Amino acid sequence: MHTRFERTGALTELSSYPQWAQDMVADCEQAKQSVLCHELWAQMSEASLDQASTRNFMVGVWPVIERFPAYMALNLLKTRFGRSQGDNLARRWLVRNIRVEQNHAEYWLNWAEGSGVSEEEVTMGRPPMGSQALASWCEEVSRSGDLAAGIAATNYAVEGATGEWSQRIYESVAYAESLPAAGRAKSLRWLQLHAAYDDTHPWEALEIVCTLAGMTPGVDLVQHLGECVRRSYTSMRITLDHCIERQDTLVKANTRVEAAA
Repeated sequence: MHTRFERTGALTELSSYPQWAQDMVADCEQAKQSVLCHELWAQMSEASLDQASTRNFMVGVWPVIERFPAYMALNLLKTRFGRSQGDNLARRWLVRNIRVEQNHAEYWLNWAEGSGVSEEEVTMGRPPMGSQALASWCEEVSRSGDLAAGIAATNYAVEGATGEWSQRIYESVAYAESLPAAGRAKSLRWLQLHAAYDDTHPWEALEIVCTLAGMTPGVDLVQHLGECVRRSYTSMRITLDHCIERQDTLVKANTRVEAAA
């Protein structure tokens, strides 16, 4: 039996959500930390990320940025007005935010440009091998998963982790000062909008997921939603790994050449 969920507490307090959702978030925390503690963020915030890896990051993550409105549109197609409170909530939210995500794609290109990576390279360049893990998973779950799974995997998990690493980079004075002074604010706009304290999208997504699933969903559904969230985090980590893999490979190759000499 579906027991209706209606949030009564603060949007951004985990205690405002059903116990099953709180448990799911806790169970996925380790996978989330593998993203938040990734070495790429440390190097970027210290302004020590080399240009090749910066290029890999901007080009490798672009497919997710460019397709994010499409992921939301695919989930919108699953809604039916009046079928349930969750459908209505999801429908209104998705319609309102799809256009916003299009603007975010433009801001990403501005960030890349400020980082020395041209728009042509971002949109037409070949992404590093293996960096498509996140884009492929988001496409799969948005196209084939149910509505709750699609929103949990993309708007909750991906946007949530992104908000936290974005805040780390945005608050770095060293990183900001590494960008050209002319146009710096424009280059930082994407990070500013995604910084955790300024982005409530992941919490709104969690509210939608809980409204769709209700207070007492079946064990199978809860496990499935948790698996989708973890897979998003794992796919993010894999994508990041491959954005700096070429640099690591090059260092190892040079070391072998020097040793042979």
